[in-house]
Amino acid sequence: MTSDTAEMTRVTEKDLIDFVTREARLLDDLRYDDWLALFAEDGFYWMPLEWQQTDPKLQPSLMYEDRLLLTVRVERLAGARTFSQKPKSRCQHLLQVPQVDEIDEAGNVFKTYTPFHYAETRGDECTFYAGWARHTLRLEEGRLKIVLKRVDLVNFDAAFGNIQLFM
Repeated sequence: MTSDTAEMTRVTEKDLIDFVTREARLLDDLRYDDWLALFAEDGFYWMPLEWQQTDPKLQPSLMYEDRLLLTVRVERLAGARTFSQKPKSRCQHLLQVPQVDEIDEAGNVFKTYTPFHYAETRGDECTFYAGWARHTLRLEEGRLKIVLKRVDLVNFDAAFGNIQLFM
């Protein structure tokens, strides 16, 4: 997509790759409201707890958040009384080039796979994660929207502290 305001009528591999990299940039820039706007109303952010987990509802997950829960987290991050964010957390995504797994224009389903390294820092603490992000997207009113963002961590079975931000 050539600009943030252009409407798409057809989705290309470049559009999908640009979408994934732009999403990571929004998170790195702490632009959470803009990031949240990338989600479909029925979209989910899922971080499984088990290798090759298939069901986020019947098996425990590190995170399985719908649009409402994501909105609450974004509002909490912006809150003046959020003491766990003093000083504020920051992050950086290092992505491999996203791979396009599916372009199904007839079904309005577009899927990507992106290996990543991610650093989250607050004060003098820095935590590193590595994993794979899978996006399931659809075209809504000329814009790609996230239906599901699945983040599988390499060390999914490790003990984690508080993951404050979004990978």
